Amino acid sequence: MLLPLAWGSLLFPGLFGLCAWGLRRARPAWTHNDCVLISTRLVSSVQAVLATGSGIIIIRSCSHVITDRGLGESLGTSLLAASSWQN
Repeated sequence: MLLPLAWGSLLFPGLFGLCAWGLRRARPAWTHNDCVLISTRLVSSVQAVLATGSGIIIIRSCSHVITDRGLGESLGTSLLAASSWQN
């Protein structure tokens, strides 16, 4: 779980910085705010595409999303088990 967190902590700020730098070099007439705005929207779009893709993978791999368990999921991390403990 720490490895995806580390990759995400490097990927998204790095993508933002690279995009902002590239826009400032490619479009010198644009203001700093314009470059930051476009870079922010690009990173948000990439995050949305990756989240949608992971959601589609999860939905297609489970017959019932709430009760099925994925790889590495135990009874302690199951949403179904967590809801039964609260009742």
